[in-house]
Amino acid sequence: LAVLRDCCWSFSMGSAYQFHSWRVFVVVCALPCVCAVVALTFIPESPRFFLEMGKHDEAWMVLKQIHDTNMRARGEPEKVFTVNRIKLPKHLDELVEMQSDSANPVAKVLFRIRTELRGIWLTFMKCFNYPVRDNTIKLAIVWFTLSFGYYGLSVWFPDVIHHLQSDEYASRVKTHNNERIEDFTFNFTLENQIHTNGVFVNDRFISMKLKSVTFVDSTFQNCYFDDVSTVGSLFKNCSFVEAFFYNTDIDDTKLVGSRVINSSFHHNKTGCQMTFDDDYSAYWVYFVNFLGTLAVLPGNIVSALLMDKIGRLSMLGGSMVLSGISCFFLWFGTSESMMIFMLCLYNGLSISAWNSLDVVTAELYPTDRRGTGFGFCNAMCKLAAVLGNLIFGSLVGITKAIPILLASTVLVGGGLVGLRLPDTRGNVLM
Repeated sequence: LAVLRDCCWSFSMGSAYQFHSWRVFVVVCALPCVCAVVALTFIPESPRFFLEMGKHDEAWMVLKQIHDTNMRARGEPEKVFTVNRIKLPKHLDELVEMQSDSANPVAKVLFRIRTELRGIWLTFMKCFNYPVRDNTIKLAIVWFTLSFGYYGLSVWFPDVIHHLQSDEYASRVKTHNNERIEDFTFNFTLENQIHTNGVFVNDRFISMKLKSVTFVDSTFQNCYFDDVSTVGSLFKNCSFVEAFFYNTDIDDTKLVGSRVINSSFHHNKTGCQMTFDDDYSAYWVYFVNFLGTLAVLPGNIVSALLMDKIGRLSMLGGSMVLSGISCFFLWFGTSESMMIFMLCLYNGLSISAWNSLDVVTAELYPTDRRGTGFGFCNAMCKLAAVLGNLIFGSLVGITKAIPILLASTVLVGGGLVGLRLPDTRGNVLM
């Protein structure tokens, strides 16, 4: 945040307030969380929780509200809500009271904690018992593969765009050889240039910027540098004789193998000097991510409208297979526009898999194992995201064949496994 604070632009509201972009970004990111906390106050507790607390009437009212809402959506508002049987979960307090009446409070607390942990473990193990064991394994595979491909590509893709831009930028470099410039004032920006074997005598570099400029085997004699900023620029094997540097960011990191003879440095610039104007590709990476995220919107709309019509499994498997195929075609991307189009297509296709996977996971588990099963699948998702970031991040800038083939294979394989799950469309939840 400190780097962003130094580098980002700012804007003012009136004369009293000034905002830096990173602060606005943090506030905007916090708004959904605040809205979610507020919305939680209007959401009723689950019927199971009310039953565990012994509040049977409240549980019945919540079930009736859910039933009436679903029936109205189906066009059957006249259907009456009825309950034939309710299985009451065993109260933890009842288990605690089974302890000896003479037990001290500390022993009861320890017993409660041990009982809670044992209950969590037993519930987790139930996810691997018949008849949900096969479903748990298949769901874990689907969650893992979808997350591995999605989050791996989200790290790898912006860097691919950056490398394409760098290659295109480098192809337009201007080369100057054996030049000799005397008594000249440089007060403008030099960009994307290579100066080799140059000789600069009594020249002045004033209020200027060197952007991606490299001086190789050049000599600067009795030159004056004042208010000079460098971005991606280097002086390789150069010689500075009786040069004077004032208010510049030229330091040892920019002077690679160079000799400094009878020269002085005064008031060197510190901190981050780079802006989006200096490195437009940095802005472009954020914009590409924005376009990819925007492509998710139509996928969300399509999946919401067609979930019940084409089925959860068809949408899950089809979306993963198609997103894997679209990922494979990234191999043939040679331009920014084509790569961005394929990214948008991939994001638009994969979001349907995410949405249908959430529904399938919730519908395949019975009530007493639904939360635990969903949590286990999400844990596999987070593990895959970490591994995807590590593996794809290590391959950035090395090769694009392995990330593309790996992501494509994983997504298609996960989609085929997803098609083997039981279809829950129209089934009564357990």
